[in-house]
Amino acid sequence: MGTTSLIQKYNVPGPRYTSYPTVPYWDDQAFSLELWQQTLKRAFDESNTSEGISLYIHLPFCESLCTFCGCHKRVTKRHEMEQPYIQAVLKEWNLYCQLLQDRPVIKEIHLGGGTPTFFSAEHLLELIQGILAKAEIAPQHEFSFEGHPNNTTREHLQTLYDLGFRRVSYGVQDYNLNVQKAIHRIQPFEHVEQVTRWAREIGYESISHDLVFGLPFQSLEDVLNTIEKTNSLSPDRLAFYSYAHVPWIKGNGQRGFKDQDVPKDDVKRTLYEEGKKRLLAHGYHEIGMDHFALEHDSMYQSFQQGSLHRNFMGYTSSKTKVMIGLGLSSISDSWYSFAQNEKTLEDYYARLEQNQIPVFKGHILSQEDLIIRQHILNLMCTFKTSWADPSMAFPELSEVLSQLEEMQQDGLLTLQPQGIQITEQGKPFIRNICMAFDLHLKRKQPQTRIFSMTI
Repeated sequence: MGTTSLIQKYNVPGPRYTSYPTVPYWDDQAFSLELWQQTLKRAFDESNTSEGISLYIHLPFCESLCTFCGCHKRVTKRHEMEQPYIQAVLKEWNLYCQLLQDRPVIKEIHLGGGTPTFFSAEHLLELIQGILAKAEIAPQHEFSFEGHPNNTTREHLQTLYDLGFRRVSYGVQDYNLNVQKAIHRIQPFEHVEQVTRWAREIGYESISHDLVFGLPFQSLEDVLNTIEKTNSLSPDRLAFYSYAHVPWIKGNGQRGFKDQDVPKDDVKRTLYEEGKKRLLAHGYHEIGMDHFALEHDSMYQSFQQGSLHRNFMGYTSSKTKVMIGLGLSSISDSWYSFAQNEKTLEDYYARLEQNQIPVFKGHILSQEDLIIRQHILNLMCTFKTSWADPSMAFPELSEVLSQLEEMQQDGLLTLQPQGIQITEQGKPFIRNICMAFDLHLKRKQPQTRIFSMTI
């Protein structure tokens, strides 16, 4: 089947699988804060000493709204909001430390947003020192943060480096001015060049640039030009994301342009395929979905060693069973359960004032969920999975196999006696292949559109 007809067949709404089950299929009725705390404590006791835990800290403030963004954020120029928020996050962390009792061993910290560099270097210092005061640092650890090239200062970079941060990712998106105007993110190449140079001079070991294809008014020439400019700075790793056009979820934030201004279907796929060819030609290796890395980077090495992991922070170089999300809207993962914090600042603060961990929804994973979760993780991180081990089999496997057989006929994967391997042609369709395993999605198709298109 030709590439265009494959796109027409498989370009359907689908999850990005930062979790399984995906958030719309969480069973809130069977979930409670008490159950979350029990499963978290169980996972923590099982794994804290041996592998440590991960922390994701959501810093939600942005000075202006980027219309491509699907994150939870609060747009404001009032920097006096920084200090109360830092204090709230530290209170939440204190509540978790009281629950866990033993000192957490922190293997990963990631500061996401929003715009983490909205916060002053002084306030970020206060935040991280407050976190580390109640924890140990694992011998092998990775601390990372997201920096906005327009407001990341050398002081931000030096302060976080001195605290142990060695990886920074910069949001680039696209260098064409018309595209930048459409997404309300005016960001000159010179700003990205400067903050990348600063990070190198200070000693950061991994610098990442985030690029997006499928943005409004974006042409193939724009994508290739952005990649060439990016390559001139030689970031260690890259994210090359598909723009998720979901205005029915994000409202007016994604209505700064018309639907017809957004590249679609085979046009959008061409942006990816030609962009990918250019990245490979520059020595970047494809890692999982949407990610590329140079051979010296820890993400490439993890991919080669089979230790790459995926969670709500995206791809990480190593796995921890426990990931605690701090801050409004953050999602935590105990492997056995998921929990999401309150989504508004007011509700988040109110729960903390009552000395409650500010979780408002979640999901306790069944044995079936755990099996399917592992299959989807395998596919997302290694492009293959197996059910040779009886513990990885499940009753609906024969139904899944019939769908996989059709995908094999289309050249997306190779069926083996007790497993599958995704082909080179199938890598762009990885979300569709994961959907074949998604039993929640099979049993209950959403009545309204809740996912972005897979291609």
